[in-house]
Amino acid sequence: MAKTKHIVIVGAGPGGLCAGMLLSQRGFKVSLFDKNPEVGGRNRPIHLDQFVFDTGPTFLLMKNVLDEMFELCGKKSEDYLDFVKLDPMYQLLFGDRAVNVYSDHDKMRAELQSKFAEGSAGFDRYLDKEGNRFRKLYPCIKRDYTSLTSFLSWDLIRALPHLALNHSVFSNLGKYFREEKMRLVFSFQSKYLGMSPWECPALFTMLSYLEHEYGIYHVQGGLNKIAEAMGKVIVEQGGEIFTNSPVASLVIENKVVKGVRLEDGTQIDADEVIVNADFAHAMTHLVEPGVLTQHSPENLKKKQYSCSTFMMYLGLNTRYDIPHHNIVFAHDYTTNITNIFNKKILSDDFSFYVQNASVTDPTLAPEGQSALYVLVPMPNNQSAIDWDETCARMREQVLDAMAARLGMADIRKQILCEKIITPKTWETDENVFMGATFSLAHKFSQMLYWRPRNKFQELDSCYLVGGGTHPGSGLPTIYESARISTKLICRKYGVNIQEPNRSTWM
Repeated sequence: MAKTKHIVIVGAGPGGLCAGMLLSQRGFKVSLFDKNPEVGGRNRPIHLDQFVFDTGPTFLLMKNVLDEMFELCGKKSEDYLDFVKLDPMYQLLFGDRAVNVYSDHDKMRAELQSKFAEGSAGFDRYLDKEGNRFRKLYPCIKRDYTSLTSFLSWDLIRALPHLALNHSVFSNLGKYFREEKMRLVFSFQSKYLGMSPWECPALFTMLSYLEHEYGIYHVQGGLNKIAEAMGKVIVEQGGEIFTNSPVASLVIENKVVKGVRLEDGTQIDADEVIVNADFAHAMTHLVEPGVLTQHSPENLKKKQYSCSTFMMYLGLNTRYDIPHHNIVFAHDYTTNITNIFNKKILSDDFSFYVQNASVTDPTLAPEGQSALYVLVPMPNNQSAIDWDETCARMREQVLDAMAARLGMADIRKQILCEKIITPKTWETDENVFMGATFSLAHKFSQMLYWRPRNKFQELDSCYLVGGGTHPGSGLPTIYESARISTKLICRKYGVNIQEPNRSTWM
């Protein structure tokens, strides 16, 4: 039956590509449509002269999940991608010390001993307890929550004691570490979800655990190569990808999605439609007003969203001697976080991230030069900050901070080319609702059953993948959203999915 069913996917981001890969392997007719000239969405490359940058994700965590997606298609990820495990994973820079973070546990213990008064006393307890939490919670992440029956599962019942509902990531880490900076070493990962560690639910402590247990990877050529590889697999399996083909609307009859209409007026009929566009943007721009109730434009505006980011992509005429990944903390980190998430105002003293991937990857820039990626967490567009007026000033502040905190005193002289994305342009150019780079916030009332469901609850024949649906933001969880949605479609049409053996890594 699969061969007679047409699946249309709106958006060739990580979730759409992964879903397209899985469904085309199972015999469905798959068509992906994307507005950009290259696949990947926020995982696509940015080309500036001879420099290449990743638009969004630069950390590959839980590589095993990506490996499984290729395995489900009878492929090996290493046949398409060149992985480099990073050691150290990254450098953390506080005002008074630099901390290298390793997935090698002995190296990490030694680093903690040398950089913190309390040493590594709590590290093994952290690994043990958070590892147990992960093993209990991960089955809940893999499940679909299309109904109360699927929500009230034995997996969830077993996981309930591990949710730590009365704790944030930061307070949960107090069980292992006393010093604030020590906790920040294991909690800044809340930013991967666009949240404050003081507000992010404690269950997400498993993000740092996963780094320490399994490591993080770079892909030669940039993480955008993952999107390119998935696109290749789709085409090899008979699927079709249409770039430079923006979708104008979903075709809906009596709350059943029948296909899509492109901006040039072409209507593409489908048996099922998967939406990989930013969820809130899609529901406010691809669906006519009055069709949705729970997720109407008015109700979507009331939801809580992640922070945004100010991005700089710099092609430099030099290579700086700093690690591949660098996280620089504001001197007053608490105030910076409060300004971003609560007050929604700018900070003169801010945290930022710099990827210096050219020290690992010679393909991103000409010899002796480098492609530098800079990310500064910012309030989302609920702030009403005028980014047309603010952008140039923020650029200068960021360059000043890089010179002061990373020793790049001559950075302005080294810039050969650059691109900037502000919270405003995330919304206007990248179609990200509120410029919230990490989509809906991951608070409990917007997770699991209460997050927009993979089989969308307001429209039939409509499925969701990406950071705005369950399980949430981040490449591994986005791939899991694709797995969940494709399993639901396969179940509907009686197509079997053989799951790989997880025992090798869990």
